[in-house]
Amino acid sequence: MMFRFAHRNLLQSRIAFPTIPNNPASTSSGIIPSKTSGDISSVFPSLSGSSPEPLPPRFATVKKRLIHGHEVQVRDSWKRLLDALQKRREEIKTKGSSIVPEINFCNLNDVEKRTEFRDALHQTGVAVIRGVVEGKEALGWKELVKRYIASNPGVKGFPPNNPAVYELYWSPSQILARAHPNVLRAQCFLMSHWHSALGSSDTKHFISTSHPLSYADRLRIRQPGDSSFALGPHVDGGSCERWEPTGYGLGGVYNCIFEGNWEKYTPWEMTCRIPVKSDVYNGPGGCSMYRMFQGWVAMSEIGRGHGHLKVCPMIKEATAYMLLRPFFAPSRTPDDPQYLDVANWRLEDPVSSSLQGAVPSNGQELNAELHPHLALDDTMVHVPDVRPGDYVAWHCDSIHAVDSIHTGASDSSVLYIPACPLTEANAEYLARQRETFAEGIPAPDFPSGEGESQYRGRLTPEYVMKNISLQAQRAMGLAAFDVRQHELFDRERETLQMANQILGFGKA
Repeated sequence: MMFRFAHRNLLQSRIAFPTIPNNPASTSSGIIPSKTSGDISSVFPSLSGSSPEPLPPRFATVKKRLIHGHEVQVRDSWKRLLDALQKRREEIKTKGSSIVPEINFCNLNDVEKRTEFRDALHQTGVAVIRGVVEGKEALGWKELVKRYIASNPGVKGFPPNNPAVYELYWSPSQILARAHPNVLRAQCFLMSHWHSALGSSDTKHFISTSHPLSYADRLRIRQPGDSSFALGPHVDGGSCERWEPTGYGLGGVYNCIFEGNWEKYTPWEMTCRIPVKSDVYNGPGGCSMYRMFQGWVAMSEIGRGHGHLKVCPMIKEATAYMLLRPFFAPSRTPDDPQYLDVANWRLEDPVSSSLQGAVPSNGQELNAELHPHLALDDTMVHVPDVRPGDYVAWHCDSIHAVDSIHTGASDSSVLYIPACPLTEANAEYLARQRETFAEGIPAPDFPSGEGESQYRGRLTPEYVMKNISLQAQRAMGLAAFDVRQHELFDRERETLQMANQILGFGKA
């Protein structure tokens, strides 16, 4: 049966986008190459079953340069880090899932509850916002997307024979969820917990956390018994890029760690990440957009072991360990009782090219063998049980995973919706994404192909312009930001003007 949406035939006419002036990132320029075809397994060797090749020798040089002149400080900081990790492991083991902060959407303006939530979020890097969307509405999105899939045979996903993660970006459910005013408000709330080390009048960078941008990502409907989507501990937003001078090095994001002073590192400073290139290799699924948080909105009840999210809730210590691990090697074998002792670990000599789990064009994967001091079997805890309409979010550097087997009795379904601030690079990405939206092809960061261009029932920019809020239109790059709105810092106003220029709206 032909799919129809919400009592209204979908619009088929084409919207005329504004001319994008001098935008070198536009797909029409040919400068940004298309991604190769594939699915989510293209991003993770553990899903594809491939065996990564050793990194080329140049990475040994990269490592040497990163800590040059700070070798003694890095060695000493490693000792302090291992001690801190032991304390955090004990805390996580004691608290379990209760360590993850929660807040009800209706309490976002409650100062006391916001403060308590903030303090825990800054420690853990993960959170649950309850009741962002009415449960009935979220369940309706699931039924809507199931009808969309049924009306378009051949929808791609992973695994191919019985998909759990679908290569869908423009279904009605995804568009409506990204446009939902409560989701946009929740994104603003989450991003407000980042800070700038620079003043609001700084002229170096453009950024606004109160104007979230829409990032088109996939969706998941994982059925009971599934063991194929067994995505283990990993970090998104690049892999080798975290050590490369042309990646995260462009913003000096982790300089404190590489200088032997990990305690001074703050995961929540936002301006240093603005220049970062997190997708140096243009991999299929490598994210080029600045996502402060990854996240999803639940479309089902999801509990422990039922295809749920697992996280390592110690954002600062875990990030420091992941980044310093490639510089150290053990003297004893893993079966030795003293294997984890600090005295067993020394700075590599000679320096290898290994970055433990980092593979170009892939996500960063972690495991007990490569990252033993993280004790991932103990420190990867389930997010608290969620209900339809809850929003789960985690810091862009957070180690996370999914249950290896879905042991529940019903589907585990979510819409992936990250929180992205307005920056110059993000506005440029949004301009490219807007083109793919109009064509119905996969968003620029994802595997290429004809996607949903011929699908029945997909939503279009025309539908958004006639049926969805102005705030959502702006988040999707379809309408100009209001530079005349009150209570804007001068730099924030300039950020909106910059984005309007990039999106072809001039000085609107």
